[in-house]
Amino acid sequence: MIQLKLKRAFVLLALCFIVKTVSAQETNRQFYQLKTYTFMTDKQVQQTDDFLENVYLPALKRQNIENIGVFKPKTYAPEDTLQRTIVLIPFTSLEAFESLDEQLLQDKDFQQAGDAYINAPYDAQPYVRISSIVLKAFENNPVLKPSPLDGNRNERVYELRSYQSPTVAYHQNKVNMFNSGEIALFDDLGFNAVFYASVLSGPDMPNLMYMTTFEDQESRDAHWKSFSDSPVWQKLSKKPEYQNNVSHIDMTFLAPTEYSDY
Repeated sequence: MIQLKLKRAFVLLALCFIVKTVSAQETNRQFYQLKTYTFMTDKQVQQTDDFLENVYLPALKRQNIENIGVFKPKTYAPEDTLQRTIVLIPFTSLEAFESLDEQLLQDKDFQQAGDAYINAPYDAQPYVRISSIVLKAFENNPVLKPSPLDGNRNERVYELRSYQSPTVAYHQNKVNMFNSGEIALFDDLGFNAVFYASVLSGPDMPNLMYMTTFEDQESRDAHWKSFSDSPVWQKLSKKPEYQNNVSHIDMTFLAPTEYSDY
């Protein structure tokens, strides 16, 4: 009887440890916000660059938010009429994301330094619109990893990809596919991934997004050729359980600003 009780106690302790470990892993998963500013004029672009570099990013760092990426598209389609700046902000929790604006309202330095931008008149707005996407990091890649590349920023390519799926179930299937070998292959081939995450809120759902980094466009093209030619990918992509899990792909080539953290 004593041995039975001891075995039960041991099992309960083991289960408690597993639950705590899983909870800790879940807690450590970051959340990301992708903010896209759109502009009609060069003046708006300059106003927002000045605000982001000298007011917004310093204020975020006072909130202990690090590794903030600021990017601009390397090319635009002929039909594009608006310029864009994309800001990638990591958060330790959804609570941190939700409370940011309130924290900034209490930041006197932010309010004073950014007054002209924050309180711009309606007929001299410093941007056209701001759109926002909120993401949650993959369980196996819980934290954003700034690119280790330190070459010429003007030549560097950050590739932001969005994979839409037909249904939520297919979306989870594609996430499983990433975790079952796709990410490992990216790592082996040196794609310098910044993050992998599922979209929690955004205009196109269900979908996942991820960002990889290359020294230049030639390097990017060579890396993707090695990926598509890889026997690992050939085998993984042909597995019956992973068919039809992506219905649309968007690719955006980005360049980091000089004041981006990476």
